[in-house]
Amino acid sequence: MNGQLPNTAYFSMEYGLDASVKTYAGGLGILAGDYIKGAKDFNYPIIGIGLKWKQGYTDQRIGEDGRPYDSYHNNLYDCLEDTGVTVKVKIRERDVLIKVWKVTKFNVASLYLLDTDLPENEDAWITGQLYGWFGEERIAQEMVLGIGGVRALRALGHEVSVYHFNEGHAVFAALELIKEKIDKGHSFLQAKCETIDEVVFTTHTPVIQGNESHPLQRLMYMGANNGLTYEQLVEIGGAPFNMTVAALRLSRISNGVARLHGETARDMWKDVNNSSEIISITNAIHLPTWVDENMIKAAEDQGDLWETHMANKLSLIDFVKERTDVTLAHDKLIIGFSRRAVPYKRSNLIFTKSEIIEPLLKEGKLQIVFSGKAHPLDDTGKAIVANIVEMTKKYPNSVVFLENYDMTIGRMLTRGSDIWLNNPRRPQEASGTSGMKAAMNGVLNLSVLDGWWPEACDHGVNGWQFGDGKGISDFDTLEELDSNDLEGLYNVLLNEVIPTYYDNKEKWIEMMKNSILSTKDYFNVKRMLEEYFNLMYIK
Repeated sequence: MNGQLPNTAYFSMEYGLDASVKTYAGGLGILAGDYIKGAKDFNYPIIGIGLKWKQGYTDQRIGEDGRPYDSYHNNLYDCLEDTGVTVKVKIRERDVLIKVWKVTKFNVASLYLLDTDLPENEDAWITGQLYGWFGEERIAQEMVLGIGGVRALRALGHEVSVYHFNEGHAVFAALELIKEKIDKGHSFLQAKCETIDEVVFTTHTPVIQGNESHPLQRLMYMGANNGLTYEQLVEIGGAPFNMTVAALRLSRISNGVARLHGETARDMWKDVNNSSEIISITNAIHLPTWVDENMIKAAEDQGDLWETHMANKLSLIDFVKERTDVTLAHDKLIIGFSRRAVPYKRSNLIFTKSEIIEPLLKEGKLQIVFSGKAHPLDDTGKAIVANIVEMTKKYPNSVVFLENYDMTIGRMLTRGSDIWLNNPRRPQEASGTSGMKAAMNGVLNLSVLDGWWPEACDHGVNGWQFGDGKGISDFDTLEELDSNDLEGLYNVLLNEVIPTYYDNKEKWIEMMKNSILSTKDYFNVKRMLEEYFNLMYIK
């Protein structure tokens, strides 16, 4: 790459590098992992900053009662080297020592993970559980990521021109950048303006409740204000202090992660004064991590797509058998569905009318493999998982739930399914990169027009849409939207997907080929990196 590109520090609470490294929870981390791998592949000057999670996100198993439960264990990693660098951050009036590790495997750009699990620390627990515990712990973690991250970059000797915050968790890094300038004699206003010029921000969550905020008194008590006054914090993030609002105000430009999501984010935050512009840069994936190159070769070179896909499907069937002792049929349609268990993703929508779906499941015409986790503190999400587990008992040969969703399960499902089902309430999905992985593996998307899919869908050519692009604002109630989408799902499934699969294999294979060829370049991490540099990093 051009040596004149600005050196960029990428801050993320989580990184999905490999199933063996428990430093990720879901899509945010998977994106960050793919991003930092792509930066290495294409030689972009990006340095990653994250946290070394001792326990990481929950291992979520299904108990004998059919309900999910959470477990945590301490992880030891052989993919890290000690940089010899430590920095300090004052949290609750106590110095917390932070050790800096560097990731040495997985072919990533320079990636540093910060660690408080040291005998010198009374608060060694800070980098224990990803998204675990409560408000004070979360603030402490974000102080380590943000304030500690900037101090680690300084101690490591990295010259940085651009600071990219992947979600609002990193916003305390901007407070550290402001503090550095104030310590040099700049006024708060001057320091803030100069910091804004260095920061860019990616917002992900299109659900207001998913955007984190903290009581100001708690921030002051924790020391997260980092020398700023109560009034200055209010000016930046409001009261209570909203991490997304603060990031929008402390960055020179921001982005949503799909064209539709950019529109949603602009509308969602339109009342925030002094906000940066929000543009759209659609997420993408790291092909070597997720895509079977044999599928791409077969699509490009007139190879045998069906046989190549069947090898992946048989691998998935073996995987399911090993995990659940259920044997799926290789000659019957397999639908894959793996999502975080939250109401707006409507994991169990397809089961709504048993009179329609039950005959298909009982005669084995349809097989569905589910996976997904609920947040440890989300009882509603756990009830969704329990409901799907109940369905596996009702339809034991055709509905399967793979517990403890991780990168391994994600890779198996997006390679080996026939159909990738996605039915969030539009426009509440930010992007949905799992659908891109499926598409490039020749697994046909069957999805509402949310996230990335409106940019890729050519109905009946490279996949299918249902719901006709209608969303929450088009109906008086969520029930009406759900009813519209359910009718659309059943209509396309019964009248297009199933007949094509069983009666028109030639068309199915043509659609698989179209799916791969229409997505493999645009939704490749290379395009995403180029856009971040051209539209956000380069002034």
